[in-house]
Amino acid sequence: MGLQLAGGACAPKAREFDVRDTALVGIYEISKLLASPNRLETTLAGVLALLSSFLDMRHGLVALLDAAGGPEVVVGSGWSEDSAKRFFDRLPERAVGQIVATKMPLVVENVAASPLFQGSDFSEWGPTDGRPFSLIGVPIKEGDAVVGTLTVDRVYDDRSVTLFDHDVRFLTMIANLVGQTLRLHKLIARDRERLMQEKAWLEKGDRLPQIEAKISGINGVVGNSPALRAVIDKIRVVAKAKSTVLLRGESGTGKELFAAAIHNLSPRRSKPFIKLNCAALPESVLESELFGHERGAFTGAVNMRKGRFELADGGTLFLDEIGEITPAFQAKLLRVLQEGEFERVGGTRTQKVDVRLVCATNKNLEEAVKRNEFRADLYYRISVVPIFVPPLRDRKGDLEPLANEFLRRFNAEQGGRLSFSESALHVLTACAFPGNIRELENCVFRTATLAQGNVITDKDFSCRNDGCLSSVLWSGSLERSAPHAPVAILPTLAPPRDRQPAPPPPPPMTTSERPHADSSPETCPGAENCTAVERDGPSDRERLIDAMERAGWVKAKAARLLGLTPRQIGYALQKHGVEVKKF
Repeated sequence: MGLQLAGGACAPKAREFDVRDTALVGIYEISKLLASPNRLETTLAGVLALLSSFLDMRHGLVALLDAAGGPEVVVGSGWSEDSAKRFFDRLPERAVGQIVATKMPLVVENVAASPLFQGSDFSEWGPTDGRPFSLIGVPIKEGDAVVGTLTVDRVYDDRSVTLFDHDVRFLTMIANLVGQTLRLHKLIARDRERLMQEKAWLEKGDRLPQIEAKISGINGVVGNSPALRAVIDKIRVVAKAKSTVLLRGESGTGKELFAAAIHNLSPRRSKPFIKLNCAALPESVLESELFGHERGAFTGAVNMRKGRFELADGGTLFLDEIGEITPAFQAKLLRVLQEGEFERVGGTRTQKVDVRLVCATNKNLEEAVKRNEFRADLYYRISVVPIFVPPLRDRKGDLEPLANEFLRRFNAEQGGRLSFSESALHVLTACAFPGNIRELENCVFRTATLAQGNVITDKDFSCRNDGCLSSVLWSGSLERSAPHAPVAILPTLAPPRDRQPAPPPPPPMTTSERPHADSSPETCPGAENCTAVERDGPSDRERLIDAMERAGWVKAKAARLLGLTPRQIGYALQKHGVEVKKF
């Protein structure tokens, strides 16, 4: 009797030692396997094969989840490319969902009797010989987030109940090792992608001189997108003739560079290229600048002075912002284009010149002609060959080389050695840049000036620190009514005279409904530019709440309903004290 008691007392200790020893050996073997440089799916399948040697289990599954919480990779024992779908079909989705939601292990003693598996098809789970089986599942975590699950099932009997606690602890330790391995695999994948991108950048840099050689005569134009190549091909054809060219396009697209390219590719390349911004001068000064003046023609005219037309004789004259000249001056310019002759201000002698004229405008001249703001006969004279310069948003793939070119110029001016990181380029490519290349240049120079180190990251940009007012500046949106292309939407704050604002989005907002109280500058930067939803008054608050409710309390959707940006919606919510509901 004493021997039996002694033997009974010693048996649990021996069992406890065996379990702990088995777990230690299992962790050691699995950690060696996880450290091997194999494909992730193959490694996880090997982990499940080793687990079957240390646990009394039938099947095992490792499910890795995507960002939305759905199964992205499901691996079982004996995994292969051909058998991958079979493991997806076997995945206990409701059990996995409970593990992900609770972030805790799950133990189901009898799967057939559990509500989680009610109505489930167990044909994919293999033969059971009519015997019930259990399921154990543990979360695979990366930090505090659940990125996957590890589940095993085995035959249910009285002995299994005593090992549930041990198996849960053992599987939790294995799941922690798998989570660390997943994190390392992601880090390695990101480093590999970064190295491949850097290699591509270097190769692109090696090819850049070849690209520039193909675009000979186009100084300062960077990019190789199809839209840009189409413009360059047309310029090469047009440059050979003497016909007047009208460059059309939004502000900041680089029309002056293309005008210079027309001159450099023409037979007149050895003659002067003279340029003048018509919007920068009043009519009286503009006439003297273009046609010149005689001595004594007006107060201060102490000497005879040649105008731009005479200076450009035999060459090319570029008139920028041609749509801004007054109707009175349009008639004077029309005579020069028709006859090729003019008189200096205060003079009587007729001057004849041979000038190739290139004009540029961002104005809708067709609408201006309809409103009698621009002479139709002058329009037909200057728009002999219209060329439409594409905005930056239509030049797919050109933003990155343009940004690098602007950064190179900054380094040359400031003596720096700055470069863009991958995250910085992601910020740039995600921005619409409605101000086109000029706005991109401004953004690069500002960010480079304020950068903390030699590598510009996403955190260096003003838009990541609520310091960029571009979203306030370009808060509205307009339809460009140019007849040459599909309607383009250009966000803008105050529509120019030649553009008609797009119909206001619902709900309608009239001028009379807008209060005139000033907004607080610390609440909304550039408050004078904010729209009605950001002004004081109960009607604005109600309109804001109504839009948020219709959008399901999603700021981006509410912004689209009100014709604002998500940042402006955030300002308005903060100003009116509206708490965002979360579901």
